[in-house]
Parts: sequence; structure tokens; C-alpha cells
Amino acid sequence: KHPPIYFLFLLLSTHHSQPQLGIIMTSFMVPPLSRYFSSACGRSQLLASFSSLCPQSSSSDHKRKLSSQSQSNCNLASTQSWSDEWKSLGLGARLPKPGSRLTNLMFVQMGFGVDQHGNDGNNAGATKASVRAVRNAIEFNSIPGIIESVPGGRSEMLISVKLGIPLKREDSTEPMEVDLNEVAKVFPYGRLMPIEIVVGGLTFNTGRIVRELGDVDDLAVCVAACVSIGYDSGKRGDEDVHIMHDTKHHR
Repeated sequence: KHPPIYFLFLLLSTHHSQPQLGIIMTSFMVPPLSRYFSSACGRSQLLASFSSLCPQSSSSDHKRKLSSQSQSNCNLASTQSWSDEWKSLGLGARLPKPGSRLTNLMFVQMGFGVDQHGNDGNNAGATKASVRAVRNAIEFNSIPGIIESVPGGRSEMLISVKLGIPLKREDSTEPMEVDLNEVAKVFPYGRLMPIEIVVGGLTFNTGRIVRELGDVDDLAVCVAACVSIGYDSGKRGDEDVHIMHDTKHHR
């Protein structure tokens, strides 16, 4: 009298690794089902039974989810993710809110990175060295207090990055080009302020050329990085600088 229930029982029995039970049930079910499908009422009830088993999601909910994901991606500081795992977890630093300033410094760390095959003719060495310098500055540190000390937690902390990049050539006044998108994707959370680049670091000769790695000469690139984190208190003074503490007056 209730073929949809019998048919569901068949699916459950085969799903729970009981094929012998499924075969037995089939012999009893096929004739009733064929008769049941022959009537419009039977077809409607059967479809209703299956529909009740499947989770329903409205198109509007799906659109809102896609819109939220798209908006989140647009707010990321980098158009790429450090890894597939980070991407699946939604990790990645976001852009700062308009008008944000790092008024309260909480952590300042230096790092350096080197690409011994820095000159491949495309200035890729400066980018590799920059990424390594930033990672060197942050990957050996744990700052659990950020969650409680920064308003909004680690997702709202501001990140300031300053890179010292060598000159393109000895007779140039411009630093080597750096793909800042690659640098930005190093940070898993927080809000990344515009990355500042100044002339710095150094280049040196390694004494060897590895053609297989794209070397055109033996030039190596070294980049210095300063990574500072903190938050915006919202207070604004006459000077556009962060709060500085004089240790002499804080004993």
C-alpha cells in the first residue's frame, strides 16, 4: 500500500551493506512499483517522498551565499591564496577600512630574505626575496594576546609592511620591481595596509651561474622587511604618526 516506503527501505538496506536483503526486497517491490508509477497520484506521492528526504536550498539563499563569497574575495588584499588549504578555510589578509591608520603599535619584527638566483631578466628575484623576508619576520612568532588586545581580534588587526629593495642597477635610483600580490598572500588574517617600498637591501655576487634555474649572471638579491601590527584607536592628533612610548617615562 505504501511503495515509497518499501522503496526507501530497499535503498537503506543496500546502503548498509546488506545486498542480500536488497535483492529479496526487490522481488517484492518491483511489481507494486510498476503499478504505482502507472497512476498520476502514485507518481506524485513517490516524488513527494523523495523530496522530503533531500535538503532544500532556495535559489535566493544560493545567490546570497555566492554574493557573500564574492564580496569576501573582493576584500582580500591578494587576488591569490597562499595554498589550497588556506583557500578552503577562507584565510587571507583583507584590505583595510577606508581611512585606517596604525595608531597603536603592538608588535614590530624584522626579517630578511635572499634569492641567490635573483637575476633572471624579469626581476623575479626581488619578489622571491621579499616573500622570504616577510615570512622570516612572522613565521617564528606567536602572538596569542592579539585576540584580546586588538578591538575585533586578529581579523581586525592592522598589518604594516615596509620592504628595503635593492636598486635595479647601480646607476639607477629606482628599486627592483616586486609583485606585491605575492607578498600580500603570505598573511593569513588581519587587514594589510599598503605595502611600502624603499631603496634598501643589497645585491651580491655568488660566483656561479645556474642556467637551469634561469640565471643570466651570478647576482643574488637580499631584501629587508619590517612587519608591524597593531590597531586603529580612532583617535587623531596633529601628526600622522603612531603613538610612541618613551621608556624613561614608563618605569
